[in-house]
Amino acid sequence: MTHHPSDPTAVAPVPTTPSPETPGLGRRGFLTLATAGIAASTLSVTIGSFSPAAAATAPAPATGATPSGPVPRKRELRAMWISSVVNIDWPSAAGLSAEQQKAEYLHWLDVAEQYRLNAVFVQVRPTADAFWPSPYEPWSQYLTGTQGKDPGYDPLAFVVEESHKRNIEIHAWYNPYRVSMQADPSQLVPEHPARQHPEWVWAYGGKLYFDPGLPEAQEHIQRAILHSVEKYDLDGVHFDDYFYPYAVAGQTIPDAHTYATHGAGFATVEEWRRHNVDTFVQSISQRIKQVKPWVKFGISPFGIWRNASTDPRGSATNGSQSYDMQFADTRKWVTEGWLDYINPQIYWQIGLAVADYAKLVPWWAEVAAQSGTQLFVGEALYKVTSGVFTDPAEMSNHLTFSQQVDAEVGPVLGNVYFSAKHVPADPQGSMSRVLEDHYRHPALVPASPKLPAQPLRTPVLAWAGWRDDGVRVHWTDAGGRRFPATSFAIYRVDGWVKKVDVENPAHLVATQRAEARVLQDYLDETALRGKKYTYVVTALDRLWNESRPSEVRWSV
Repeated sequence: MTHHPSDPTAVAPVPTTPSPETPGLGRRGFLTLATAGIAASTLSVTIGSFSPAAAATAPAPATGATPSGPVPRKRELRAMWISSVVNIDWPSAAGLSAEQQKAEYLHWLDVAEQYRLNAVFVQVRPTADAFWPSPYEPWSQYLTGTQGKDPGYDPLAFVVEESHKRNIEIHAWYNPYRVSMQADPSQLVPEHPARQHPEWVWAYGGKLYFDPGLPEAQEHIQRAILHSVEKYDLDGVHFDDYFYPYAVAGQTIPDAHTYATHGAGFATVEEWRRHNVDTFVQSISQRIKQVKPWVKFGISPFGIWRNASTDPRGSATNGSQSYDMQFADTRKWVTEGWLDYINPQIYWQIGLAVADYAKLVPWWAEVAAQSGTQLFVGEALYKVTSGVFTDPAEMSNHLTFSQQVDAEVGPVLGNVYFSAKHVPADPQGSMSRVLEDHYRHPALVPASPKLPAQPLRTPVLAWAGWRDDGVRVHWTDAGGRRFPATSFAIYRVDGWVKKVDVENPAHLVATQRAEARVLQDYLDETALRGKKYTYVVTALDRLWNESRPSEVRWSV
């Protein structure tokens, strides 16, 4: 993907002669092909030195390569990336009308509900441009086809409002350094910051980038991002795997002058580059919390930090390394506690010799456990579409395995799929299988213990009564105007009983966004006529902390 538009398994562009360090087509390579108009269904991948025989003889991971049965979870992140760069997912084409764009986004929310997802990661700043009226950067060309042209509405405001109506978390996804998918600054609008400050940018690999070594460029990027954090009711700020650009054969990153000017005290340019990215990540993390302490900050890096053969702290892999390629010390960001969640793109199958999903998930879980950082696994759903993942159960097996690791090693709290268009496409029935095996019931987003909780009052459940179309449940938000709930969870069990176990995932019927009033209600359309039910309701704050359950009410 671009994190999302290409993928993160490898370098972009894909080399003509596969390198042993390139475990597969990265999002990056995927993006390169997407730009060229090649359909995802036609993609094929060369796996460096990997052969099927190598996978067959690969040792089973300690946690077990063949997962035991799925275990339902009451809390887990279930999300998809909605990519805007080169119109991968939304909008599906540049130049659609405002109404068409809105209808398409509502379709993606329909998809999220169909597959019982509870979060979306929406790309709102793909190339130093904006999906909202920004004082710092122009309107994105992926909206209207013309950079700087007003689309006639505020897409980010619409995305936030409509996602929250359905109680779906919205993480705004930004690409920090990329300025343009082409290398000619004159193609940018005159008011673009890269035109106003040409000294801030350089060309590399056919694209334009802000120079990460320039404090002025870093400050501009942060201001542009923080403007949206201040103005919109975001749940999260999300970066992908693009920091310094992926290596391009025969080209050198053109930052020698910047290094000479700003690199004093660093023995190598590589150390200095990593310091630049570290500084950026730590700074934006602090500034987000200064603006809104409850907004989560997470990054979705390339799935390999370093190989153990390079660094004993690394993973048992033999692929490209983000530490050395993007100068992204992703492990450090986690252990230092700069992130609320880490979402590595572990885009390989279980048993792949060069980069084994079953080796990487436990490795990341151990790293995340050191600082209490939440771990969500990035999943390469597009590789089912392209045929790289040949087993229709691969995705479901990933989730089962991740749950095992969560129980045995550390906090593996959910999964994110790249990209949105592959979810309803349901390649090989893989997402239907995930739905059947893992997502039969709704799930709450995992709470964030490190972030500030809001006082919650137990709702007062007044009544549960039959109507023609189901059971209507009525309750009062006991928090009132001072401590209103953000949303509510509705639980149901069969029969008339005195207590409902709200920790049992099978009892969760739905979550619902709070209305701006004291009285709340929910229609349970899944109730079967003639059956007896018992209901309880809990209140949730914006970070999904939960109140005690209400008193029970029986369907009457």
